[in-house]
Amino acid sequence: MMIIAPTISEAAIGDRTLTNGSSGSDVAELQDYLMTKGVFPYHTSTGYYGDITEEAVEDFQRKRNLKVDGIAGPQTNHAAQVLRNGNIGKQVIQIQYQLKETGHYNSSIDGIYGSGTVSAIKSFQKQQGLAVDGIAGPNTRSALDSLAERGTAAGKTLTVESTAYTASCDGCSGVTKMGLDLKEYPDAKVIAVDPSVIPLGSIVKVEGYGVAIAADIGGGINGDSIDLFIPNRDDALQWGRKNVRVEIIE
Repeated sequence: MMIIAPTISEAAIGDRTLTNGSSGSDVAELQDYLMTKGVFPYHTSTGYYGDITEEAVEDFQRKRNLKVDGIAGPQTNHAAQVLRNGNIGKQVIQIQYQLKETGHYNSSIDGIYGSGTVSAIKSFQKQQGLAVDGIAGPNTRSALDSLAERGTAAGKTLTVESTAYTASCDGCSGVTKMGLDLKEYPDAKVIAVDPSVIPLGSIVKVEGYGVAIAADIGGGINGDSIDLFIPNRDDALQWGRKNVRVEIIE
């Protein structure tokens, strides 16, 4: 049986109410935001609003004390686009690039909205005469957009030392730093990275492995090294330790 992916039409999140069955670039953007907040439990945005997305929206609505109906209407879309301390992923990468371009952020682009990003946002807000709260809400995002393009880590290519891991090792929870449960989604293509080298949330092409998301970190992953998720233990052991070429594509 052939499964044909839906055509993704051009639209921005917030232009329309999104429900189960919707598709388009705005759905993919919503999924990216939900992934940033650790509630979209899949390994990549699809642009299709199915059961997984509906459940992720409900989870987000519960956490933000919104009406829990699984529908991404104006309130939910607005809340999803507000970035704050603890968020992780591509949307964070974008504002870190903008903050660096405007001279407010000097740390590495790591995709993690931590204390450094909070401080940079506050500095930017103060300069722009905005409410200084360290939260990247609509007014702050609009001001950033007017001054700098939203950057990505795309185009960076490097050779790294790779190892492999499974979700069932001793002491492993199976849940990545970005909230993806690898035991529930064993088909996920995921790598653990040093975020100062490969930002969390980046989509990467790994030689001999395929296209994956940088969605995890590890105590032994420092500098130019990565750890690949491979569900089968024997296959993970067979991968061993070897140098591979990695290209950040998104």
